[in-house]
Amino acid sequence: MPTHLTAFLITTWLLAMLPGAGQALMIRQVLTGGLRAARGTILGNASGLLLWSLAAAAGLSAVLLASPRAYAVVRIVGGVVLVAIGVSTLRAARSTPAQAVTDTEAAAAAQAETEAGDRASTRGGYLMGLGTCLGNPKAGVFAVSVLPQFVTTSGPVFLSSAFLGVVWALVNVSWYVLFTWCVNRGRALVSRPAVQRRLRLVTGVVLLLLGVAVAAGA
Repeated sequence: MPTHLTAFLITTWLLAMLPGAGQALMIRQVLTGGLRAARGTILGNASGLLLWSLAAAAGLSAVLLASPRAYAVVRIVGGVVLVAIGVSTLRAARSTPAQAVTDTEAAAAAQAETEAGDRASTRGGYLMGLGTCLGNPKAGVFAVSVLPQFVTTSGPVFLSSAFLGVVWALVNVSWYVLFTWCVNRGRALVSRPAVQRRLRLVTGVVLLLLGVAVAAGA
């Protein structure tokens, strides 16, 4: 069983909540294709996360089992990554509130140019979610530098990594199901500047604290 599973759940949930291209894409899917298209995109995103996890796990086993120092380095790097994300989130919270709305609308408008046939298609939504996730370098960074620190070294490392990949995907699915439901009920619920600012502040502080704890080996 992977170590610190609760901390891993909290970390992945908070990262899933961060405003960005993923949420802009989900908003676009709900507005143009409804919840059906959004469900396909959610599944595509989850598949991408699994692929990132398996790719990282394939080269992770030998490194972790051969050198405790290598494991410690990966753990520290992962903590630094979380701290960096937390700091950048806090900085974004201090910027002009309207900027988050502007960025979201711009991304949604860009996605709206996708072929009309894909708008209401579960398959089209799936491919869109998969492509967006695989093209997101932040997902790869998380899989390589953050996920390994939660992997157990007392058992099959590959299986532990794969299990965490499944958990990561399920956490993202649960968040985006809730998020798209809220968007479907009323976009103003999640796009108001005040809500986005509070979300960024809370998320930034928690990620920063988690990053420090992870780097320290707590």
